[in-house]
Amino acid sequence: MRRILPLLLVLLFALPAAAQDAFLDALPGLAGGFGTQAEAVERLGAGGDPRALPVLRALSESTLRKSGSTIILPDGRDAATGQPADTAGAETVRINNRVRSALRGALGRLQLVSASADERFAAADSVFRSRSADNIAPLEAAIARESVPRVKERQELALAASRLVAADAAVKRQGIATLGEASSEDARALLLEARATNPDMTAEIDRAVAAIDSRLTFKRAAETLFQGLSLGSVLLLAALGLAITFGVMGVINMAHGEFVMLGAYTTFVVQEACRGIPWLLPWSLPLSVPAAFLVAGLAGAALERGLIRHLYGRPLETLLMTFGVGMILQQAVRLAFGAQNREVLSPAWMQGILSLPGGINITQNRLWVIVFSLLVLGVTLAAIRLTRFGLEMRAVVQNRRTAATMGIRTGRVDALTFAFGSGLAGMAGVALSQIDNVSPNLGTGYIIDSFMVVVFGGVGSLIGTLVGAMGLGVLNKVIEPWAGAVLAKVAVLVIIMLFIQRRPRGLFALKGRAAEA
Repeated sequence: MRRILPLLLVLLFALPAAAQDAFLDALPGLAGGFGTQAEAVERLGAGGDPRALPVLRALSESTLRKSGSTIILPDGRDAATGQPADTAGAETVRINNRVRSALRGALGRLQLVSASADERFAAADSVFRSRSADNIAPLEAAIARESVPRVKERQELALAASRLVAADAAVKRQGIATLGEASSEDARALLLEARATNPDMTAEIDRAVAAIDSRLTFKRAAETLFQGLSLGSVLLLAALGLAITFGVMGVINMAHGEFVMLGAYTTFVVQEACRGIPWLLPWSLPLSVPAAFLVAGLAGAALERGLIRHLYGRPLETLLMTFGVGMILQQAVRLAFGAQNREVLSPAWMQGILSLPGGINITQNRLWVIVFSLLVLGVTLAAIRLTRFGLEMRAVVQNRRTAATMGIRTGRVDALTFAFGSGLAGMAGVALSQIDNVSPNLGTGYIIDSFMVVVFGGVGSLIGTLVGAMGLGVLNKVIEPWAGAVLAKVAVLVIIMLFIQRRPRGLFALKGRAAEA
């Protein structure tokens, strides 16, 4: 034991010295020809010496210089000694594509041990693209100590790609098996490339490619469904208020889109007001919801009491009048805030991408919009079914004259109902501010879609509005990949027209003032 301990100590101190020698031995090669440079880069990357990282980075950025066999860093220090070097007559080290290819792999191997998870992920990505059997050992060591799942997954993919170019057939088969379990277009492309150079493994590669194709098909279908539900939730928010004002009251409110726009600008104003209070800023969006409801609701109540109540039973005049009011609101906002887009920042808890099993990636802000739209629908249903206001509103819709004889102030109910629908439009503006540009034209793009949703789902039915919005959103996203965005909208419009020919009252027809007319 006494003889072994000194031997271990000698070995312990000898290892860094050996690494240092490898670094110093390889360094002068960077001043040679392109072939010598590529070999030197490979040796520096394989050595794992931390001093090699700034040297190789400078070489990749064309800021490394040489004076004879001395390699000079961008700050004027000798790369071998770390001391100031004589830079007189030094020239930039030039490289070609072969050296650049070697640099990608070498930098990747060195960055695999970085303290930053993002750098380790980027390093694994670089190693995946450089694909060399020399990367196998560093990657296996990196995977053994990696604790971040997304980085580890990328490292395993890079390891499989490196195994695919190994000389040993058994190692290659390990790479094929691992790549076959991935849900990645890159893995599929690698396998197809390997099939051309490994004819004896064609059957295994074809099975792996078929497995990837199956998972990619499921992944695309899931992402299309999410995008459709996301669009459907936006349509639901925009159409929910219209289902009240148009579906229940029978008022064709062409200014509905402008109430959505008012909600979005209210969100902007609330966030600007919260900027001076740092602890309140992350909560500016939740604070904007009641504020937008009140602003749009008051504007709706003023519109109903001031103009619309004089035009009940005259739909064409109502349409023209509300269209004019919408233009006035747009111009007023343009004068107050300017014509340019206004920025509304998403809070930190709404930012980023959520990765689901199967490699399905969804954006968190759109996920929150889906949740918010369902919450608003639930609150609206509860308000109509469980409150006195909802009871009076339904009574006036069913039979205005009888409701009036029972003591219900029908004019007041009309104003509150229109204000409620307008307030819902304002809440839709809060959600749209997170996924669309806040500008005076924000609501214009949603008014036609909102009417389509209400008519398709059934005039006056909130459940019909939900089904119609989600159905049209998914249908739109299913058609888009083949027909494009514009033709998809046209196709959806044609489908709705054909559907209305068969069912004029939509999916869920209810009785209301408009239905009875």
